Amino acid sequence: MHTQERARPRSVAEVETDAVLDSYRSRLKVMDLPFSRLAWASALAVFALALVLRLWGLGGIAELIFDETYYVKDGYTLTQEGVEMSWPDEHDPVFEGGEVDTYEDRGAYVVHPSVGKWVIGAGMLLLGADNPWGWRISVAVLGSLSVLMLARIGRRLFRSTTVGLIAGLLLAIDGMHLVHSRTSLLDLLLMFFALAGFGALLIDRDRFRERLALHAARLHLAAVDPAPTEHVTGSRPLPHPGAVFHAGWRPWRLAAGALLGLACSVKWSGIYFLAVFGIMTVLWDWWARRAAAQRRWAWVGLVRDAIPAFFAMVGTALVVYVASWAGWFASDKGYYRTWAQDEGHATGFGPLDALLSLWHYHRQAYDFHIGLDSEHPYMAQPWGWPLMLRPTNFYYRAYEYGEHGCEVARCSAHILSVGNPLIWWLGSLAVLVSVTLAVRFHDGRAWAALSGIAGGYLPWLMYTDRTIFTFYAVVFEPWLVLCLAYVLGLVIGPRDADPDRRLAGGLFVGSLLTLTVLVSAFFWPVWTGDVIDTEQWRWRIWLPGWS
Repeated sequence: MHTQERARPRSVAEVETDAVLDSYRSRLKVMDLPFSRLAWASALAVFALALVLRLWGLGGIAELIFDETYYVKDGYTLTQEGVEMSWPDEHDPVFEGGEVDTYEDRGAYVVHPSVGKWVIGAGMLLLGADNPWGWRISVAVLGSLSVLMLARIGRRLFRSTTVGLIAGLLLAIDGMHLVHSRTSLLDLLLMFFALAGFGALLIDRDRFRERLALHAARLHLAAVDPAPTEHVTGSRPLPHPGAVFHAGWRPWRLAAGALLGLACSVKWSGIYFLAVFGIMTVLWDWWARRAAAQRRWAWVGLVRDAIPAFFAMVGTALVVYVASWAGWFASDKGYYRTWAQDEGHATGFGPLDALLSLWHYHRQAYDFHIGLDSEHPYMAQPWGWPLMLRPTNFYYRAYEYGEHGCEVARCSAHILSVGNPLIWWLGSLAVLVSVTLAVRFHDGRAWAALSGIAGGYLPWLMYTDRTIFTFYAVVFEPWLVLCLAYVLGLVIGPRDADPDRRLAGGLFVGSLLTLTVLVSAFFWPVWTGDVIDTEQWRWRIWLPGWS
């Protein structure tokens, strides 16, 4: 015969202990985020939508599109030689025809690190370099995964499954992100690693605050009653009142450093994310110590948090970045690989000579970047990026009747890196709203959502004399989408709001999202290169700068 064990009645001390802990958790904005099958299922459904949109007809255009002419061929030679190799001039038709081993026996001068091209090359190792699926599959998969990441990051940042799903859906259906996910360029890969680093820091923040709340509760109870309180501490003894909180091992911060190091190893502009996110994570720690009434919180935060954070993030990122050049170090064909020996700067110590050569390479590449000011028909000033005033044309072909399935007098096939206008125009407005909420109400969620825009967009305002393009905006797009999802969440209202108010807000947001999906469906042909009637194509060219 089975007997049901009754729950042990809780003592007054245990109830008071839990009340103290809950008080500190509330003060530190530590909220339970329980595992939810529904939340995961919804996020995976958005991921599945993103994957289908990015894989559908991925190999339909068997040409190297836009800057794929550089990165696909570089990715292939990396998998074969460990470094980027030179190719004969005007060689794209040969490569597209399947003759992929026709590169020259000398290293190529490239101005971007190799990690992004290694990712592209991995797809060709999997599916072959002689077909467009191999060229693009890696970027398509990581683009889809970034949608899943954003849905989960939005849930954690705003403590709302709904807001997270809105963010994931908007990113899944946006044209800027979609075009980049279906084209093997580096910018989406930079965004992917930066977003992953941001997510890792969010997890680190929440774990830090949880441990700090527990520590503060122990100190509080020890000050009131010197007797141990096992309900809070388990088998561990209470710390002495006034003891400094040690954050301990922070693996998620190290992971963030590694991920942001990978971002820098795709493009150097990843360093801006490293700087902004590094400052952000330290400010989070300082705020938490101050909110928990820690003694000398600023000094302790500097010694215990800021300095270790610098070594954990910058140090790890530097190690990852240097390691990303392993193929160049191991090769004797890499560009400038033997510069120190050739130019009389050798020290006789091989590793040091290699580092001197790498440093010279970086100086040359930096000079190239800051001096890039040649005219280009699609160059665009940064202030117009969020409004999509001059999106970048990736591909355009005109066909006559009977060519490539054209069934009218004249057809067009276009891949235009333009975002869904509703997402970008409303997102730009939402960024301004988020700035207002961050400054006026000290809303940390808004500041966090704005951090990626600070790292991915604001630095470009310093380079307005350079040749730059709107398609760079995909790098900060997830954070613009987070701002938009945040504002839409405010329109819906909090869980404890009046039901009629939430119903009205929910209907409005639902209608807006439906309209946004329909706009994306309308623009699908000019995001994927479908052959359509040129007159229909003109209907999708809304602004003069889009043609």
